[in-house]
Amino acid sequence: MREADLPTLPEQRAPAGKQVVLGAGGAIARATQDALVARGLDVLAIGHAQADARNPAALLPYLTGATHVYLCIGLPYSAAVWERDWPAILRAVLSGCKAVGARLVFFDNIYLYGPPPLGQPITEDHLQQPTTRKGRVRKEIVDQALAAHRQGRVPAVIGRSADFYGPGAVNSPFYIRFLEHLLAGKPPQTLMPNGPVHTWAYTRDCGRALVELGLDPQAYGEAWHLPVGDPVTVEDMGDYFRQTLKRDFAISYVSPRMTRLLARVSRTIREVSEMGFQFEQDYVLDWQRFSRRYPDFRVTPYDVGVDAMVDYFLAQQQQVNRVTS
Repeated sequence: MREADLPTLPEQRAPAGKQVVLGAGGAIARATQDALVARGLDVLAIGHAQADARNPAALLPYLTGATHVYLCIGLPYSAAVWERDWPAILRAVLSGCKAVGARLVFFDNIYLYGPPPLGQPITEDHLQQPTTRKGRVRKEIVDQALAAHRQGRVPAVIGRSADFYGPGAVNSPFYIRFLEHLLAGKPPQTLMPNGPVHTWAYTRDCGRALVELGLDPQAYGEAWHLPVGDPVTVEDMGDYFRQTLKRDFAISYVSPRMTRLLARVSRTIREVSEMGFQFEQDYVLDWQRFSRRYPDFRVTPYDVGVDAMVDYFLAQQQQVNRVTS
């Protein structure tokens, strides 16, 4: 099956007005933009080059005329950056939405759930007592967005995603040192252990699902888990990459001890390790609530999603090669 063969949802009447997507260039922002365009809506994608989302005055001109604002910004994977920038971004976006009368559609992750180990399956009513810096930031800004809704200042809905993979997902564990290595002719490497199962979200499914929530006035005021595939192990996902690339390979697993040693000298690994508990146990996101509300939504199968992910990054690699040759 190709991605183009997947069923589409029936047309839904959307309010007239501009649909603004914040975070242009990121995988989820791009997927959301594509989903909105597919519905024939007027879309404006804004990235940091156009406006500093932390600055209300810089952001406001781009929100004028908007009926919906999709907050899909991805910050560098750093707790310090998140603590500094996310509260400012959320304040500026809420201020802009209130000023122009727009609805806020906020793309979230599950970092606010805690303490570990997380209950399984993970539902929307999971305890929210995060023990990590990144998790505490996420809870702070989500609470502020939902408070703005309750107080009647800005209609807001939260789309909460599992870890994702797919076209453009440069921060996915299945791109960093995994597909990245495979495309360079090297063995893939991962900090994830093999054994626990994990449910993965596909970038383009996240975009489509976020638009479903955004255009549904009855969805507002709550957080919804976005669709995911079935629970799989790292080796299960490796098989999809083997199938797509038509070659065999062994996955190199970095041991927890080695990860701890590397974290002492690598800020990136240190940042990733903070959320490592999510991979040390099963991680099964329950999205039945979304499925009951939108029964026609179909999740992209893993083999189709991996095909699209590989195609995307192969094309990116070929483009770089043409420029540098």
